[in-house]
Amino acid sequence: MSQAATRDHDVKDLSLAPAGKLRIEWAEAQMPVLRLVRERFLKEKPLRGIRLAACLHVTSETANLAITLQAGGAEVALCASNPLSTQDDVAASLVVDYGIPVFAIKGEDERTYYAHLAAVLDRRPQLTMDDGADLVTTLHTQRSELLSEVIGGTEETTTGVIRLRAMADDGVLRYPIIAVNEAYTKHMFDNRYGTGQSTLDGILRATNLLLAGRNVVVCGYGWCGKGVAMRAKGHGANVIVTEVDPTRALEALMDGHRVMPIAQAAREGDLFITVTGNKHVIAGEHLAAMKDGAIVANAGHFNAEIDIPALERDAQRKRRVRPFVDEYTYPDGHRVYLLGEGRLINLAAAEGHPAAVMDMSFANQALASEYMRGHYRELERKVYAVPPEIDREIARLKLASLGVQIDTLTPEQARYLESWDEGT
Repeated sequence: MSQAATRDHDVKDLSLAPAGKLRIEWAEAQMPVLRLVRERFLKEKPLRGIRLAACLHVTSETANLAITLQAGGAEVALCASNPLSTQDDVAASLVVDYGIPVFAIKGEDERTYYAHLAAVLDRRPQLTMDDGADLVTTLHTQRSELLSEVIGGTEETTTGVIRLRAMADDGVLRYPIIAVNEAYTKHMFDNRYGTGQSTLDGILRATNLLLAGRNVVVCGYGWCGKGVAMRAKGHGANVIVTEVDPTRALEALMDGHRVMPIAQAAREGDLFITVTGNKHVIAGEHLAAMKDGAIVANAGHFNAEIDIPALERDAQRKRRVRPFVDEYTYPDGHRVYLLGEGRLINLAAAEGHPAAVMDMSFANQALASEYMRGHYRELERKVYAVPPEIDREIARLKLASLGVQIDTLTPEQARYLESWDEGT
C-alpha cells in the first residue's frame, strides 16, 4: 500500500494532484458529448443516492466519466482494471480535487490489485461498471453476500463481455449487465480507431521502432485487430493476420493483408500484436520459433494472450533493456522482446485511447447506467445490448460537436420505408 493510503483511498502520491487536474481538464476539452451528458446530469440527478463501484483504467478520460457520474448524484468509488494502466497524477486529482475515492497505483502487484477491488466492493455497490469483468467475478465468487443489493451493471470491453456471457449461459450471473462494448459508437470507433492508434503509440514509445518494411503480425481481426492492422499498414508495414474465424480471415485477406496460421507467422514476423481476448494465442512453441529480435506486445485486456510462463521457463536469460522492454534470450541465442510485461501496451507504455474517441464510449457508460437505474426491474439476469436510441443519440451529439450535419427522411421517404405495396 502507498504512503497516501487511507480507508477512503489508496493512490501513489496526493501531491501529484495539480498535474493530474491539468490532464483531466485537457481531456475534457476533447469530450463534448460527455460534457453535454454531465450538464444534464447536474440538473436532473438521475443517479441520486446510487452507490456505484467502477473498475476501469484510471486515466484522464475515465476521470471525466467518474466526475459525470458524480454530477448525476452517484456515490462513485474507483479502482484500476489493470495493474499498469493507472495515471497516478489523475488518481491523486480525483481524490483531492473531486472527492472521489480511488484505489489504484500504477505498477501495483497482484495482491494490491485485488485489495483495491475489495476496497471498492466494501462500499456495498448497487451498480457496477467494469472493464474486463474482474469486479463482477470477484463480487460473485468472494463477496456474494453483497449481491442482493446490486441492481445492475455495465461492461466496457470485449474480454469482459465474453466472461459475462459465459456466466449468464451457466446460470450464475445474478444481475443484468449492459454490454457497452457492443454499442456501435463504442466498438466501431473506440475499438477500431482508438485501439489502432493507441496500440502503435505505446509500441513506438517503448521501442522507437521503424514500422515501414517490417512484418507486423496481428493476432485477431475483430474491431480492435482491424484498427491495429489498418494503422500498421498506414505506417508502411507488411501486415500478416492470424485468425480462427473463417469470415474474419477472409475479410482480412480482402483488406489486403496476408493470412496464415500463427505457427507459420511466428517464423516470419518482426512485431507481434495480440488482440483476441483469448488465452495463449502466442504459445511457447511460437515464441521459441521466432526470429532473433522479434518483438511481442499485447493489446488485449489480459496478458494471458501471450504464454509468458513458457517464455520465462524456456529463456536462458532475462534483462530489462528499456522501460517497458524485457529481453529474453533462448539457449540457441535468439532474443525475444516482450513489451509492457504483456499488459495492455497502449496503457502500459502510453496514455491509452485519445479522449475524443473515449468521449463516445464513456457517454455510453453514463447513459447505460442511467438506463439501468430506471429499468432494472424489467430486466433478466443476462447481458444486454445498449439500447439503440442511446447509441444513435451519442452519434448525433458527436456529429453536432464536429459541426457535421446530415439529412433527415422526408415524410414521403419515411412512409416508403414502412410500406410494402409501392414497388417499381
